[in-house]
Amino acid sequence: GRTLLGARPPKGQELEDHYFGNLKSRVSAFMRELDEELWKLGILAKTEHNEVAPSQHELAPIFTTSNLAVDHNQLTMEVMKKVADKHGLVCLLHEKPFAGVNGSGKHNNWSLSTDSGINLLEPGDNPKDNAQFLLFLVAVIAAVDEYQDLLRVSVANAGNDHRLGANEAPPAIVSMFLGQELTNILDSLADGTDCPNKAPTSMLLGVNLLPPLPKDSTDRNRTSPFAFTGNKFEFRMLGSSFSVSGPNFVLNTIIADKLSLFADQLEKETDFACALSKLVKETYQKHRRIVFNGNNYAQAWVEEAQRRGLSNLKSTVDALPAFISKKSIALFSKFGVLSETEIHSRYEIVLENYCKTINIEALTMTDMVRKQILPALSTFSGMLARSAQDKLVLVPSLSLSYEKSTVTSLSRLADSLESAVTELEKRVVDARMVGEVLQTSRYYHDQVLPAMAEVRSISDSAELLMGESYYPIPTYEQLLYSV
Repeated sequence: GRTLLGARPPKGQELEDHYFGNLKSRVSAFMRELDEELWKLGILAKTEHNEVAPSQHELAPIFTTSNLAVDHNQLTMEVMKKVADKHGLVCLLHEKPFAGVNGSGKHNNWSLSTDSGINLLEPGDNPKDNAQFLLFLVAVIAAVDEYQDLLRVSVANAGNDHRLGANEAPPAIVSMFLGQELTNILDSLADGTDCPNKAPTSMLLGVNLLPPLPKDSTDRNRTSPFAFTGNKFEFRMLGSSFSVSGPNFVLNTIIADKLSLFADQLEKETDFACALSKLVKETYQKHRRIVFNGNNYAQAWVEEAQRRGLSNLKSTVDALPAFISKKSIALFSKFGVLSETEIHSRYEIVLENYCKTINIEALTMTDMVRKQILPALSTFSGMLARSAQDKLVLVPSLSLSYEKSTVTSLSRLADSLESAVTELEKRVVDARMVGEVLQTSRYYHDQVLPAMAEVRSISDSAELLMGESYYPIPTYEQLLYSV
């Protein structure tokens, strides 16, 4: 699902013209039929439009209950691929199909509601509703902070490792965006200070000792992994190929854990209002390190997150051990979500898939280089050499600087490419000898992926020197701009 070779085209997404442009006719026809096929299945989809990268597009299903939304999401991915095929297109669900342009992901919009449809994360119009909102809000904050590693695990795979933190998606550091006004309120509660009320309207919490809560007037922070967007949270770290079931059962379970503890504490209190005020304040004091409203792409945030003690699990291999920790096993066992055996089973399956994915990619790359790229380099440089000889026969005084420099460069690149692909083949063989699945995954991450990057770098440099008709596979320019 992703390109292993290919130099960047002269133009990528720099002008943002695709993002703000009109749908092309072929894509528009595809999306019209996609809508109709989804509606036949009861899947209410809308908001199809261009995304940032060339040939990248977005679809948004309408919110529904979690079980239905998961089924709808799986069906949508399948229908997208089938309808694309009918229109002579290919729907790529890989997180990073093309190097150098934005990859693809999912925005998981999540909230909690009662069985009668009341949104528990909706700021209300009366004191009771606002107290309720604040309690559920700090429960989410506490859960995300305490189980940040599990949320990272829930979005971990080989494809998403190429995307997270790449200035197009949230980083691997889990944090929360609340908006400045809401953050000011919570900070004032925790610090016992007056709250600056900058919003045009405010809401009474109805709990003694709590100041008015202004409605957030800020735009959502697109760099945040987990952002509050008015009456819901948007979990933005999911990869485009993911089933949304995994991230949601993790999210539901960690929130349930916090709410169960809150219930145990509040149900035994005689002065409910005072106990609620104290609980909200103490919970936010303990967990506010997870709240960050700034630029999640900045290096300064990486350093700040480290000072705060937040995890930075950059790869699947870094993240997965948290899934089998005693803390994780106790959490999922407590609510009957997963047994210890089921947790270890999923852990091994994810890591095994990670190893197999990179192994297949590495073998595919060596196959392409040996059967296509190296022969093409030899053919093109040989043609130039013969052409130079023919020209010298006719005009001995010619310098032939283009032919000489190009043949020299391509010959050196071919030698380097042969050496690099031989090293990659060796590392793939060595990876099979490592043994234990976590260590094997670590070897693929630390040894095989860098070797693949080296092969790609050399091959892409050679592509830029070759005549287009001699290059044996479609270029990025052809792949991205042929629709």
